[in-house]
Amino acid sequence: MTAVLTRRRPRILIAVGCLLAALVVALLPVPPGTAQAVAAEGTESSAVTKSGKKGKYDDFSDLEVTVHQTEGLRSQGVRVTWEGGAPTRPGPGQFSANYLQIMQCWGDDPGGPDPEQCVYGGSAAVVADGQGRVLNPSLDPDEAARSFVPFRPANGEPATTQAFDYTYFGPLDTNEQQANLTFANGTGETVFEMQDGIQADYLGCGVNTAPEGKPAAPRPCWLVVVPRGLHETNGNDVGFGSLGTSPLSATNWAQRIVFPLEFLQVDQFCPEGQPERPTIGTELMTDAATSWQPKLCTSTDSTFGFTSAGEELVRNQVLSTSGETPTLGFTVDPVAQPEGGPAVVHAPTAVSGLAFAFFIEGPDGVVQDMKLTPRLVAKILTHSYRNDVSLSPTPEYLKDNPIDFTEDPEFKKLNPQFPDTPVSPMSLMVPIGNSDTARLMWSWLQSDREAREFLAGQPDPDGMKINPHFEELELDRNTTINEYPKVDPSRGDALQNSQTNPLTYTILDLAPYALDLHDGALRARRGNNNRTIQYQAGNGTPDKLVNDPYPPGQRAVMAIVDVPSAERYGLPTAALRNADGGFVKPSNTTLLAGVDAMRPSSGNPAVLKPDPARAKGQAYPLTAVTYAAASVNQDTAARKAYAEFIRFAAGPGQTQGLSAGELPPGYAPLPGRLRTQAENAADDLERGAVPDGPTGGPDPDDPGAAGPGPAGGAGGDSSGAGTGGAASGAGGAAGGSAEPSASGPAAANASGAPSAGPQQNVAEAKGGFTPGEIMGVIRWVLVGVLILGGAAGLSGPVMLRLAHRRTP
Repeated sequence: MTAVLTRRRPRILIAVGCLLAALVVALLPVPPGTAQAVAAEGTESSAVTKSGKKGKYDDFSDLEVTVHQTEGLRSQGVRVTWEGGAPTRPGPGQFSANYLQIMQCWGDDPGGPDPEQCVYGGSAAVVADGQGRVLNPSLDPDEAARSFVPFRPANGEPATTQAFDYTYFGPLDTNEQQANLTFANGTGETVFEMQDGIQADYLGCGVNTAPEGKPAAPRPCWLVVVPRGLHETNGNDVGFGSLGTSPLSATNWAQRIVFPLEFLQVDQFCPEGQPERPTIGTELMTDAATSWQPKLCTSTDSTFGFTSAGEELVRNQVLSTSGETPTLGFTVDPVAQPEGGPAVVHAPTAVSGLAFAFFIEGPDGVVQDMKLTPRLVAKILTHSYRNDVSLSPTPEYLKDNPIDFTEDPEFKKLNPQFPDTPVSPMSLMVPIGNSDTARLMWSWLQSDREAREFLAGQPDPDGMKINPHFEELELDRNTTINEYPKVDPSRGDALQNSQTNPLTYTILDLAPYALDLHDGALRARRGNNNRTIQYQAGNGTPDKLVNDPYPPGQRAVMAIVDVPSAERYGLPTAALRNADGGFVKPSNTTLLAGVDAMRPSSGNPAVLKPDPARAKGQAYPLTAVTYAAASVNQDTAARKAYAEFIRFAAGPGQTQGLSAGELPPGYAPLPGRLRTQAENAADDLERGAVPDGPTGGPDPDDPGAAGPGPAGGAGGDSSGAGTGGAASGAGGAAGGSAEPSASGPAAANASGAPSAGPQQNVAEAKGGFTPGEIMGVIRWVLVGVLILGGAAGLSGPVMLRLAHRRTP
């Protein structure tokens, strides 16, 4: 008997363990979406690692540098990491010694480029220290007797004739990196801005070099890394001074590590003689449209151009379409078709959104994580921090507000891990002009009680108040606003101002507009918002204000960008608080959950309207769906061509990847129902007739047609770090969203920019499974297996005991 009981105990313990494990697994939360929008597969497949070598004075043989993408390149950011380096030595100004200098070069020699083919010396921050294209032969015994290295462009134009010649690149557009920090453990990391032949024709990367009639041969380029040690080119140890010689100088150049780069073709990819079909649209389509163009012109008989433009202009052009002016437009909000006018089809083509991208250098490297609430964003957009209006003097009406958002108690409480930055962050970069995306941003702020109250003039718990010049705009309830106003009239004294001829700057000098969302991302990648507040004497010409870029190690910028541009340039993005208090970053999962939260637009039920007040659970609040809009008032050939564009966009164009014709990183694939809607719209367009009612779109009268999504109704108040509120539900309960009154508090979580129509689930369940859904299925399968195992383990001893009792 004793032996039997002894054998049972392990079985019982295992069975109980299985049941306990099942309970633990059941209670574990399903992991949310990835930190950023999922990059396309293959990004790392062309990574290349190379080692340094021993030099005349410094040994770099333990240094290993990895460029994480060397093929399929375009104008984008590329991650570069290294290990085995010597820790950077601090010095006067920024770094003294032991750092990496990185530059992009052209050159058709398979052995690599020469210094005359490299983009370096365009930054005023290093030219002043003699580290640009300036040479000092007296310090470098291996250098020929010349005073500078000219730059020789790839496009055949003349070489530069002096060291400080900014004919081809200068402080505002150079992509050189003069000093990359190596940490105490010998590692380092940066994101390098690659430039293709469209952005930098003097490099010509990706330009077709093949003779006419021959297969295309896009020009390759090079990434050159020059490690710098403790010694000057003459062998002298710099001590705690700074290295003062150029990486282009012979002794330094001999230590270079060279990586070949293969770029996507940027020109001549369409057959000649094909009809050209213009398209125009929202910036949210730019990366997708330009990726699809090469495949479209070879898979159809048309060449499709694309022009980025404001959505209101796009809608007007679609409405004015005729046989002589064919157009396919891309917009977020629907085209309001006039009664009796030609029908307009709307086809969903892309899922993306807005993001807050940043490049902030702390004492231990580049900051990667940040949380923002709607109220913090409201403070930033209204220039309510002291340094967002003037560095000197501080306006009286802002004197009690924090100097910048990183010093705001609300931000510090939310981001306790955020490091103290060496400098105050520059003002948030926003795009100029009117747009549907700006309307979406204000709708998000107006959907949040805390942000709405701040915009209405109520101080936050720490006493911070809105800049009074913005309070007059009624941003808490103005549902028509579709731009980012800069209305503060104050002026500041220019940095290093002259006493005899003082100059002052305005808010537009301190915080200039970005040209568009992509331009904001590009400026953020460079760590410079292009502000002009530095005094410069004219020396015979009028004194002026010029740009004052921060040096490496002290850059701190943030911009409103589109998610594809943030991915393209490798920028981290902030996690934003959504309607039930969760903080989410843009990813495939969160963008698709954002689509699930949308509902039909009152202007056209075939178009889903972003509704941040309904973005709960994993839903990203600044998600947007871009629609192709086309009038049937076009000739047969144009309608057929644009229908082919839509079918490609909804079909092969939704395959994520980096190659031409694929969906670039930063876009989530269209859910299956939206693809079907796009195909139906293409059929209607080609046929030239649209049936009554929406074609293939969400049915506003069918609460269950859209599949799973956030429940309707007002929901919980988004102003808290909430854990309540249903994240999702099958079918949506009807509810309302009331516009807050000017005199009293709004209902909890009521949107300041309400969408007309019933609140219900409208987005189709996603085609395929998201990573979170897959993990959820696996979790419950595992739970079932553990329960069955536990039950089996316990049933054995029970049956034996029952059998023993019945034995006579």
